[in-house]
Amino acid sequence: MEQCAATGGIRIPLVEDRRIFTPLARSSYRWKTFYKKRTAVERVNARLDEVYGFEKHFIRGLPKMRLRCALALMVMLAMAVGRLRQKQGANLRSLVQAA
Repeated sequence: MEQCAATGGIRIPLVEDRRIFTPLARSSYRWKTFYKKRTAVERVNARLDEVYGFEKHFIRGLPKMRLRCALALMVMLAMAVGRLRQKQGANLRSLVQAA
């Protein structure tokens, strides 16, 4: 390890542990907005797994799986558009109430 320009500091390469030494500071505003995007993607993945049946599937082959994922995402977007057109923005993510 090389010496850091700061007094008494040691420079640790990022390849050591990427989870701890991130390019963005965890206390910054950019980190919070970046992390919000990640949690949004995780919510979509969870909905695909639980609601649309991807947790327990019997699909074989990448083309078939891509098609089913694309169809599920189109259904999610169509439901959101339908709710927006019906001025039901509060129920945007609801699976129970019809648009």
